[in-house]
Amino acid sequence: MRSPAPRSYRYYEFVMVAFVIILVCSNLIGPAKIAQVDAPVLGPLSFSAGALFFPVSYVFGDVLTEVYGFARSRRVIWSGFAALAFASFMAFVIVKLPPAPFWKNQDAYEIAFGSTWRTASSSLVAYCCGEFVNSYVLAKLKIRTEGKHLWMRTIGSTLCGEAVDSLLFYPLAFYGSGVIPDDKLPMIMAAQFLLKVGVEVVFTPLTYKIVAWLKRAEHEDYYDRGTDFTPFSLKA
Repeated sequence: MRSPAPRSYRYYEFVMVAFVIILVCSNLIGPAKIAQVDAPVLGPLSFSAGALFFPVSYVFGDVLTEVYGFARSRRVIWSGFAALAFASFMAFVIVKLPPAPFWKNQDAYEIAFGSTWRTASSSLVAYCCGEFVNSYVLAKLKIRTEGKHLWMRTIGSTLCGEAVDSLLFYPLAFYGSGVIPDDKLPMIMAAQFLLKVGVEVVFTPLTYKIVAWLKRAEHEDYYDRGTDFTPFSLKA
């Protein structure tokens, strides 16, 4: 007896591409610039500019798991991992290539796109763990809440995923490196975590609209009952 053909979707690949683009751009373009804003009550806040856009990948991760389920979200997470790993490798190779004598922008290029293997590998580990935690928590909360209170699932899963991401990335990338004083790491981690979760909260109304539209368009509202939640699979 033949197994049933896998379900095809109209927009799944588009959501996947959007997720990967946002992930790669926020990790490749944003980290080189440190921005500062004057926040009410808190005063001046400094942060990596990429932190404004990286949480959008969690928004798309929430949408993927909510509509298509954990297994299909897992495939997208691994796609993002492969894209991010290749982008890091490509940036490393291009930065290391000897510049032409008449090209005077090597120092600026290294600042914008250069990163150590420690930073790149830490980013990959933190991304992978954070995204899988985010997807897992959302899938489990959807079953627990019987599909109600989407805001609780998206924000709750992001709190868990971003916490794992921040707790892994900053110590792995910077502890003992001298780049950031070790005693300042907890403050920076907390600031980045709050900023990322804040972006998720701001995007919640848009998440509602995207999820509702996709569920209608795809005729899908997946519940992960009986799902194998191992991250080490590409099976959908």
